[in-house]
Amino acid sequence: MSNSPENKQLIALKKFLKENLSLVQLLGWLIIFVIWYLITNFGLINTHVLPTPQKTLNALSEMSKEDHLGDNILFSVRINLIGYLKCIVGAIVFGFAIGLNPTLRKMFSHQINALRFVPITAMMGIFIAISGLTLATKINFLAFGIWVYLVPVVVQRIDEVSNTHLQMMKTLGASAWQTLVHVQWRSVIARLSDDIRILVGISWTYIIVAELAGIQGGLGSLIFLGERQSNVGKVYAVIFIIVAIGIIQDLIFKIIDRILFKFKYQ
Repeated sequence: MSNSPENKQLIALKKFLKENLSLVQLLGWLIIFVIWYLITNFGLINTHVLPTPQKTLNALSEMSKEDHLGDNILFSVRINLIGYLKCIVGAIVFGFAIGLNPTLRKMFSHQINALRFVPITAMMGIFIAISGLTLATKINFLAFGIWVYLVPVVVQRIDEVSNTHLQMMKTLGASAWQTLVHVQWRSVIARLSDDIRILVGISWTYIIVAELAGIQGGLGSLIFLGERQSNVGKVYAVIFIIVAIGIIQDLIFKIIDRILFKFKYQ
């Protein structure tokens, strides 16, 4: 029983969590906190630019009472998660299409690569013109912000599929569909999972622009409100909340990756 696959998986997961939640990592955060405390409390930087930890914690307490902080966190997390799903599905479908079809690759690869250099925030007006000041506009904008980076990565992962495996499938008389399912899909998705984990965090950098399109709540709108009130404590409190969400999100993605692609960790 102790050597069962389920037991081994549980042991591996516990080891992973121990590595990612170690005392050394906590010490790193403590050092950052101490540096922050010292430079703000001893006048090394203006507290109107960077607030003290005390002021930030007070702002956090104030927002939880007056600004529906919990609801705003859930709102931002929800639109980001839906944006992730739309982006991942769209990027995989489009990436495989242009990655496997030489004609489509010639037609669209340069345009997709060029989009990576476009300031995405400047394109918010296009999304508003298409679907108005709606929730869908925010989600589509956040999804697009990741999509432009993820599609070229999908194509790159397709190009990295081992030629040996492709030739082996051809020798065995496999159809194009069988090769796609058993070799290309498996290889690409297993590698792409890490790319997705890294790239989806980009959407949080667009959160203010997205949530200001017909303000309906969210952490981005709280940052905007804090800036309007010249309350840097609120601004940094929200920034640290986003950082905390990012750390948790990253950990969840790593756990999911270990569950879905066990062979990568054997």
